[in-house]
Amino acid sequence: MERTAPPRGTAAQTPAGVPDADVRALLDGVPRQRGPGERAIGGVPQPGPAAGSRRRLRPWRLLPTPTGTPFTFGYAILLCLTSLISAYAQPALVHALLQGSSTDVTHLVRTPELVLVGSALWVAGGLTSPFALAFVLVLTALERRIGGVRTAGVFLLGHVLATLATEVPVGLAVLAGHLPGSSLHRLDYGVSFGVAAGIGALAGLLPLWQRLPLLAGFGWMLLQDLLAYADPMTNWGHLIALGIGIATWPVARRWYAARLGVAGA
Repeated sequence: MERTAPPRGTAAQTPAGVPDADVRALLDGVPRQRGPGERAIGGVPQPGPAAGSRRRLRPWRLLPTPTGTPFTFGYAILLCLTSLISAYAQPALVHALLQGSSTDVTHLVRTPELVLVGSALWVAGGLTSPFALAFVLVLTALERRIGGVRTAGVFLLGHVLATLATEVPVGLAVLAGHLPGSSLHRLDYGVSFGVAAGIGALAGLLPLWQRLPLLAGFGWMLLQDLLAYADPMTNWGHLIALGIGIATWPVARRWYAARLGVAGA
């Protein structure tokens, strides 16, 4: 049976004989149900099956771009430049630059702002370091979800707080006579604390089946480094930074939800 339109000039009737306009008025009073693109699992907004089925696999979105993720893209370019300097400049010059950027106790007491910023301009181990790859992938994913300014805030929060949490005890231990005075000049630089905080924050924005393997794998790697006892202060700093990132879940999830709302508007 084909559908037929009602005669022109007459209101369409429902099977019960109620005009469509009245039905729409009644439905306006019914609370709107969450659509397929508005599900939330564990406080994290998740696309529904209809939205997910329309998404195409776009692997290039794993990498930063000047327009999509300007903070991560610009920062990655800067780290590439400093890594090239570290690899090809005169060793004496590189040592002087790293020493001047080190967040050891002596520099933190004298010029805290300068070294906290300067130490984040280098990648310990260069571009072949696992944290260099993690920087690109993690901060790109985080920036696409919460924006560049907020990603920078998470990164700096982990970098600064984890640095202070590891260096202040060193200074106190030297004052108490438990460590030699040379510990005040320990070379300390790199982006790893900020990356660890970014991993912690990003995990809270992922579905559970992605969140658990990410935290378990990264946490296991940090524990192995700590048990090896090669650089315990740095290893503790990574665990502290990861915890700082996890602590940002409530606010990061609000940022993500707000960003999804703006994108869907």
